Amino acid sequence: MAALTEEKCEACRADAPKVSDDELAELIRIIPDWNIEVRDGIMQLEKIYPFKNFVESLAFTNRVGALAEDEGHHPALLTEWGKTTVTWWSHKIKGLHRNDFIMAAKTDRLYGG
Repeated sequence: MAALTEEKCEACRADAPKVSDDELAELIRIIPDWNIEVRDGIMQLEKIYPFKNFVESLAFTNRVGALAEDEGHHPALLTEWGKTTVTWWSHKIKGLHRNDFIMAAKTDRLYGG
């Protein structure tokens, strides 16, 4: 995961390529705890992070939000008592880009460290 966490997101254009099936297979092995969800035909990465209470969930949500602002790439965040759900996908291409895997790895690093 170290390699992905060291990368920076690139500006994503509407004509940017989605990850190929081969890239998807390679990248998902690096972040094995993430699930691939398909909503409205759009592939997304999603993970639920557990916490002891709402305060911890909210603090994590805020850290992910700050990371998103720094990188210029923004997830869907659902903050609940005892958990935060983070969902990454690239809105402009309506699917997954390498940026999403970079951000998933960085989100794991935030949680673990």
